[in-house]
Amino acid sequence: MQLEIRQADIGYDKTLISNASAYLKLGDVCLLIGNNGVGKTTLIKSILHQASLLNGKILINQKNIKTLSVKEIAENIAVVLSKSNVPQHYTVEDLISLGKYIYYPFYFELRKEDREEVSHIIDELDLVQYRHTLLKNLSDGNLQKAFIGRAIAQNSPVIILDEPTTHLDEKNKLIILKTLRRLAKEQHKIILFSSHDWRLAKEFADKIWYVKDKQLFSGIVEDVLLQHDELTNASLFQVNENFVPPSIDAPQVHKEMLYSLLQKNSEKDLSALHFSYKNGFWEIFTDTSKQQYESFEEIVNFVKNIH
Repeated sequence: MQLEIRQADIGYDKTLISNASAYLKLGDVCLLIGNNGVGKTTLIKSILHQASLLNGKILINQKNIKTLSVKEIAENIAVVLSKSNVPQHYTVEDLISLGKYIYYPFYFELRKEDREEVSHIIDELDLVQYRHTLLKNLSDGNLQKAFIGRAIAQNSPVIILDEPTTHLDEKNKLIILKTLRRLAKEQHKIILFSSHDWRLAKEFADKIWYVKDKQLFSGIVEDVLLQHDELTNASLFQVNENFVPPSIDAPQVHKEMLYSLLQKNSEKDLSALHFSYKNGFWEIFTDTSKQQYESFEEIVNFVKNIH
């Protein structure tokens, strides 16, 4: 089974993504990434046939998505959107149980094995203490986990999630991403999730779909990351127009912190300086001298005393 995009133009009145082709197979975890407004959500809606393609095809299990009924799409694809309506009088258990009702009329009671599966999902998502809590009383993070639980309970071969980790702290983010990866590998599902954080791909995804300049770049995570420097080189914001930075030789996180520190504390031209981070110390080189400091506080004092 595959989810395939074939020479598709995606958008509404105008094309947001042109001539897109990509595919995912069972067991794949794929990160969908791109700046705001490039068409990520529209791409998801096109896969769900909530937005019509301008051209081309989207196929699931070799069937054109536009030929499937709403029920057939639900049986094949479970979805968690970034903005979902919250049933005010539902509990966590009620919401997750909803994932089962695509297989039954609503007046049917769930089977014992269905209820056991719902309980297992609640436990796996660390929601046991909130089982009987009304959704309106949940934090944003736990509410997001409950909606993800409903998608898991649906037992569809494809799960699509629109920015599922946005409201989650690190602990819950890891719970979700580990659960999604386990589902892909152990239960042979296709997982497609969007995010602004490419680092999630490096740790949790097999494939990337990267939307840029109206194109969809797809492939193995490492291949796509290395082909697009802007994904791996973090932006250093220029908030001080008079600031001229020095050269900095340091690991990326130390480089970013030093850049921000200097920009906040100096409007001088520091281009004659060279900073190097080695063995826990910062070395600062000028044409005539070398200084060594251990803390950022010492560096601030040094910069303020430059004439």
